[in-house]
Amino acid sequence: MTKEQLRASGKKQRPSDANPVWFKPIMFGFLLLGFVWIIVYYLSQGYFPVQALGDWNILVGFGIALVGFLMMTNWK
Repeated sequence: MTKEQLRASGKKQRPSDANPVWFKPIMFGFLLLGFVWIIVYYLSQGYFPVQALGDWNILVGFGIALVGFLMMTNWK
């Protein structure tokens, strides 16, 4: 059943349809980690988090945040 059908029927959503307890903290953790990765890169002028990556640190930060965004599509 879709959420609209559940609302119309008056039934409650089963607990098995909900996300596990760890889902939201991990999702927001990925989003925050990606954001912090990029901020640290800019503020340290490229010395941190991984100096050998150079400008690829931006892509790594966006990649980490992208995992969080992709998790959002499954958030119930």
